Amino acid sequence: MSSPATSSDREKVVSKLPGWLRQNLKIRAAQRGIEIQAAVEQGIRDWCGLASTTTSVDTSGADSFSTFLPPGQWDDFRQVVADRRISLIQGLAQSVQLWLDTHPAPDVERPEITRRIIVCNQKGGVGKTAITAGLGEALAEDPNTLHSVQIAKALTKALRASEAGQDDQVTGDPLDIENLPGLGLRVLLVDFDPQCHLTNQLGASPLPMNGDSLTNHMAGDPKGDLRDLVVSIDDAAFGGRLHLLPACNDAFLLDVRLSAVRAREAALERALAPLEADYDVILVDCPPSLGLSMDAASYYGRRREGEKPGQSGALIVVQAEDSSADAYELLTTQIEDLRGDLQIDVDYLGIVVNLYDSRRGYIATSSLQGWVDIKDPRVVGLIGDLKEQKEAVRMKQPLLSYAPRSQQAIGMRALAREIA
Repeated sequence: MSSPATSSDREKVVSKLPGWLRQNLKIRAAQRGIEIQAAVEQGIRDWCGLASTTTSVDTSGADSFSTFLPPGQWDDFRQVVADRRISLIQGLAQSVQLWLDTHPAPDVERPEITRRIIVCNQKGGVGKTAITAGLGEALAEDPNTLHSVQIAKALTKALRASEAGQDDQVTGDPLDIENLPGLGLRVLLVDFDPQCHLTNQLGASPLPMNGDSLTNHMAGDPKGDLRDLVVSIDDAAFGGRLHLLPACNDAFLLDVRLSAVRAREAALERALAPLEADYDVILVDCPPSLGLSMDAASYYGRRREGEKPGQSGALIVVQAEDSSADAYELLTTQIEDLRGDLQIDVDYLGIVVNLYDSRRGYIATSSLQGWVDIKDPRVVGLIGDLKEQKEAVRMKQPLLSYAPRSQQAIGMRALAREIA
């Protein structure tokens, strides 16, 4: 039942565990940030220290399970199991269950101040909507389920490969992927674009022109409670934590209506303030505009009193081509002007290079290098131009539930952790 391991201070042991218990152990160890072998070691030690056996565990369907334990622990454990007259499999199952019972899943870490992330670039077609949706989905995923995540060093590796002109198409080497629990945050996606792309992509209906809308609330002419307009993205992966405030075509008139509003830069904040207590993160999908609506979005994302730097602010989505660079300059100039005029802090959360394909040659790779060279804000995400996102849009489904193991989904989860 045991054989020497390559490690000098541990030995490999082989037994059996039911699949459900093995999966619970795997998830809980990841949630607690420890190795499975350390959890099993502690569970066995604590179980052997009990005066008697614990409640019997259903071990039907148990199959092979191996781990590494300190030398001698497995032999001592076998003796205790024999003394208590139960099977070795039952003793191991009770030990693992004891560790699970005494090490509950940690609570989701929630921000003291609701985070407000404005996803922006005045250039259309760069994929702001896809990034808004994917990031929101990644932030809301089930914390009691493991999801494939591209680890930080993989992003660095991909950036370096692209800089060198290599075709490392964010391929996701298995060694660069970790299975981690979802972040489990309560997320509101705000479709602030009159084109309603976010609303349509997630399978919701745009709000009717003759009804209530975010535009009405910002213009000081509400027709009801804004909460009544919010819809849930009903998917098991998000457990009721992901919501959407749909757009309305009346947002095409927003700048005109805001021109008659006092303190118009605070209009979005006034409208969304009643909803903030219900969410950990609010993501605003901004229109491709440099008008008053963008001022209102930038002001909403400003750093509030008592808020740590980098919690809220602007996430800028670009592509690896020249026109994105021109648009970036216009956007940052507007944000800097607003900072100076109103004496506020608007943090840059980073740059996401979206729809990247190194096979497009020098233009793509050299443009990516240009984004990397900026340094502040730094590149926090590199998302490939792959088919799964387009398919999810066509199917009107969230990317992370339609193709949860796709490279784009893995990259979205990495982005969520980069800015978390």
